[in-house]
Amino acid sequence: MPDTRVPGPAGLPLIGSLLDLKRDPLGTYLAARRDHGDVIRVQAGPPGLRAELWMVFSPEGAQQVLATESANFRKDNVFYGEIRASFGNGLLTAQDADYLRQRRLVQPLFTRKRVDHYADAIATETDALAARWADAPDGTVDLAEEMNRFALRTVSRILFGQDVEEAVETVHHAFPVLNGFVRDRGFSPLRLPRQWPLPSHRKALAAEKALYEVCDAIIARRTATGGEDPEGSGGDDLLGLLAAARGEDGEQLDATELREQVLIFLLAGHETTATSLTFALHLLGTHPEQQARAHREAAALLADGRRPTAADYAELPYLTQVLKETMRLYPAAPSVGRRAVAGTTIGGVDIPAGADVLVVPYVTHRHPGHWEDPERFDPERFTPEREAARHRYAWFPFGGGPRACIGQHFSMLEAVLALAVLLREFEVTAVDTDVPLGQGITLEVRGPVRVKLTPR
Repeated sequence: MPDTRVPGPAGLPLIGSLLDLKRDPLGTYLAARRDHGDVIRVQAGPPGLRAELWMVFSPEGAQQVLATESANFRKDNVFYGEIRASFGNGLLTAQDADYLRQRRLVQPLFTRKRVDHYADAIATETDALAARWADAPDGTVDLAEEMNRFALRTVSRILFGQDVEEAVETVHHAFPVLNGFVRDRGFSPLRLPRQWPLPSHRKALAAEKALYEVCDAIIARRTATGGEDPEGSGGDDLLGLLAAARGEDGEQLDATELREQVLIFLLAGHETTATSLTFALHLLGTHPEQQARAHREAAALLADGRRPTAADYAELPYLTQVLKETMRLYPAAPSVGRRAVAGTTIGGVDIPAGADVLVVPYVTHRHPGHWEDPERFDPERFTPEREAARHRYAWFPFGGGPRACIGQHFSMLEAVLALAVLLREFEVTAVDTDVPLGQGITLEVRGPVRVKLTPR
């Protein structure tokens, strides 16, 4: 029998909340907080295979898990295990000495000064996107598809330089297959060995093989030239910098580690930004007043068709507020999992050692105790004064604590500069006003997000 002293939904007698979590995880999270409070337990799966999830919805609880007690909460859960198995043990999934070594080598490549060098690649891909949109049939595009390809091309250009075309099509086809495979295994109470020749396993392994091969081929050419792109980029793309990176004692990433970092950067660097751009434009397409203000800011700064630079980022405060409010409503990582090493207490609820703990930005960002009228789109929530008055973890789309996302500045820079150019060139009107959502490794759009484009 369930322990009635612990708050949480009862679920169905034999499988608990398994179907709810598979069908509508985001709605299940919201209902759980509304009905049971800020720290709850959810049981899912049949007897003998039943999992328990401890969900944390308050900013204070999120801070405890991600920051103040971060050493007690490790990336040892099922989802991270599945990501490791498909994408390797890169910076997102590594722990302990592996993580510290990788972070030392990679951190210098993500300083603000270094990331600002990528503004030209962002502008190149944004110009190409705007030109394609100008020729869109009937002026209608699906933002989900368009932003996914744009963000993938951008991060691939930054990673691979002149090799971008070789990589992008393989990644574009392989990633959805692997993401779905990881999602399905993560939510399943029974995970059969990957080597069993099931149709879904064969499809995933074929996608993985294609992805590994294209990355390994590019990496082999780079390591043979000491990191320099033989086609002439001078090794200034991220892969070249990674291949040339050295620690204080001369340590460097070997070929397998390079591939694992590349795959994690591709995963974390394109799906997250694509989600933010998709929903920023969709929200502006349903809020013409806010869109008009964003357009005025972008058009005034980027007059006469000027390409944006990294210095323009600081001159686009309202567009930055739009993006932050978008990430509040649609965080690319709607939930973040950890496993407790030792027992602790969160919000007055005892969390046992070994518990799987989920902090849920999607719910915390809508917490009525911290956000007035939380479902309303209002970029004014993110003026400097209002941001300073809120709990640090009322908004945490990039995580927090020692494992906060290393690519935060890159993601913000890319999204704000791209929005500025697209809103300068087009008025956006939403065609699909109701967008069904799901959750995989990141927030998923389960339907088209079409908009009508009107050239300015």
